[in-house]
Amino acid sequence: MPLTMNPEVFITCAVTGSGSTQERSPHVPRSPAQIADSAIAAARAGAAIVHCHVRDPETGAPARDPRLYREVTERIRDADVDAVLNLTAGMGGDLVFGPPDNPLPLTTGTDMASAEERLVHIAECRPEIATLDCGTMNFAEADYVMTNTPGMLRAMGRAMTEMGVVPEIEAFDTGHLWLAKSLVAEGVLAAPALVQLCMGVPWGAPDDLRTFLAMVDAVPPEWTWSAFSLGRHEMPYVAAAVLAGGNVRVGLEDNLWLAKGQLATNAQLVERAVGIIEGMGATVIGPDAVRAKLGLTKRAPV
Repeated sequence: MPLTMNPEVFITCAVTGSGSTQERSPHVPRSPAQIADSAIAAARAGAAIVHCHVRDPETGAPARDPRLYREVTERIRDADVDAVLNLTAGMGGDLVFGPPDNPLPLTTGTDMASAEERLVHIAECRPEIATLDCGTMNFAEADYVMTNTPGMLRAMGRAMTEMGVVPEIEAFDTGHLWLAKSLVAEGVLAAPALVQLCMGVPWGAPDDLRTFLAMVDAVPPEWTWSAFSLGRHEMPYVAAAVLAGGNVRVGLEDNLWLAKGQLATNAQLVERAVGIIEGMGATVIGPDAVRAKLGLTKRAPV
């Protein structure tokens, strides 16, 4: 396919994630105050969107406590710098099986919740965007399955749309885009949709450029998309996404390093992405331009 570079690019910063990165870098934020402060610093550095998970402040384990999300939301909304708020709705779909010779009953770490329960914090915090992981897949970090059935996605997608929150479709493989297009055709999700192409997450789509371009080709031309990859491939994918016509995501959820032996902060990763984008001759746009582009509404928590 011919590549048409995106001249106006927005940056999403994925601030903390839910992976086991806490022990590997002191810069991965844990408490609501730390997560909000890191998101605010990323916004000052040039991120138009901040994508937030929450963690148990004591252990750093991934959490979905609405009170933690509310504190993060209020701190970001009260900051002296603006940012589009993107909260995860990916928690609550984990199935952890026993060993192959005795897979049932499900074991420690299983967290399977209803669609309503998975969206409690979205209904209360009213972010502009919430993520919708558009498929089921194995994850290599632990022996578990991220479970998002078509019925669950229809229920969550309809609920987000009714709340006035724009779903960001998280596509970890080509089949996830196939399902997303079906949800739009059914009227569950509004068109044009918003997509995040998640590259190099084991065991989803590998981050080679042929697979990446297949993912890009599968996105309808009127949709808005961005992309990321993990670790040392994070910054090369900034350039690849812009060149292919998309937007970019960076942040400590996806990569801990600024350079070999140098641990990064979220703000430093955003600054590096800004330099790459502007060095390519494109412009980095801010939160107001993103809201206008995507039809987003900024609202205070309920």
